[in-house]
Amino acid sequence: MTSGQAPAAEQRWEDWARSRRRILAVARRHAYVLKRSPHRLFDVTIWPLVDVLLFGSLGVFISRHGGNGSIAFSYLLSGIVLWHVVYQSQIALSTGMLEETWSRNLLNLMVTPMTELEYVLGVMLFGMVKLAMGVGVAAIAAWGFYAFNVTDLGWQIVPVVAVLLVVGWVIALFVIGIVLRFGSGAEALAWGILFIVMPLSGIFYPIQALPRMLRPLAVALPTTHAFAAGRALLVHRGLEWGQVGIAAVGTVALLLVAVAFVVAMLSLFRKRGYITRYS
Repeated sequence: MTSGQAPAAEQRWEDWARSRRRILAVARRHAYVLKRSPHRLFDVTIWPLVDVLLFGSLGVFISRHGGNGSIAFSYLLSGIVLWHVVYQSQIALSTGMLEETWSRNLLNLMVTPMTELEYVLGVMLFGMVKLAMGVGVAAIAAWGFYAFNVTDLGWQIVPVVAVLLVVGWVIALFVIGIVLRFGSGAEALAWGILFIVMPLSGIFYPIQALPRMLRPLAVALPTTHAFAAGRALLVHRGLEWGQVGIAAVGTVALLLVAVAFVVAMLSLFRKRGYITRYS
């Protein structure tokens, strides 16, 4: 290594170290908020528990009175556990940004050396903790109340979970972009948008059960193919890599669109001075 290359490598290492500290600082900031406001644990404790009780009990009822109730029971419980991967990842990132608007802290963040990417990575890092808590509560409740062990699906469920995790982040980026553009009035989308995606994704049933006019929209969603792959594991058909591949390609395409959308909305946010809404 030449004398010129050594300082350059040293500078890159120092830049990375500073960036890592800023990312960890964002994650720690949100951890402190959660620690001081335990009611914020509702989304990662009570809500998953209620979902499992609701759909698990429905599955038990169907299994006792239906013709092929055991499959319906498995579809309902596995679907709600996997759905919480999307839900928790989306809510963690969306509310992470909204937390800055609620506390009037957005202007303070924008005058620091921290980049937008560092902030998002910090929120994602903390969001992974909330994700583990939320999905863990759902999985433990399914096992404890209904003897349904999601780990019986094996390692092949990992690609499905990975796709659903990224889809949650993608939805959150769209929500963040809309909030930047239209203000706090659009905050309801952080929760409401998921209740549009949920029925169209066929998390409990094949999309053939949907009205015919909605099926093309369902097919276009990557979550639909991810849940289809998950259901294939339940009936011991093995992982359908074709469905996972379609879901992964769709997720990457949506991620690129989401990033471009957020960048455009952030540029407009700065250009028009929308920061005054939160200061």
